[in-house]
Amino acid sequence: MKIILDTNALMVPAEFGVDIFSELAALGFDEWIVPPGVARELEGIASRGRGKGRGAARVALALMDRCRTIETEGTVGNVDDSIVELAVEMKVAVFTNDAELKGRLREGGVKVVYLRQRSYLASVP
Repeated sequence: MKIILDTNALMVPAEFGVDIFSELAALGFDEWIVPPGVARELEGIASRGRGKGRGAARVALALMDRCRTIETEGTVGNVDDSIVELAVEMKVAVFTNDAELKGRLREGGVKVVYLRQRSYLASVP
């Protein structure tokens, strides 16, 4: 199954030491998708961020090599909007820890995967 990864999802390994790819595989996800807006956000955090966030963004950019980047119609604009549109259009799940985005996705009938107890991934249908 395919899953879209949000910016904060890619930062989980550096911030919490969780192997997201093993966890996602255990949940049945074998193809990881990153929208261009997520890559731009990570590049911005890696170059202008501070402290742990900056380091986590650099690790996340390296992890993107394991993911597929999909071009979207609205490549410029709100990243969360493009994630919601892409998830609904492709009928795929999304991995995010963003509470507002999780709510929007669930309203749209999209399966959401998130970090639980800072140690493993869980999903909400």
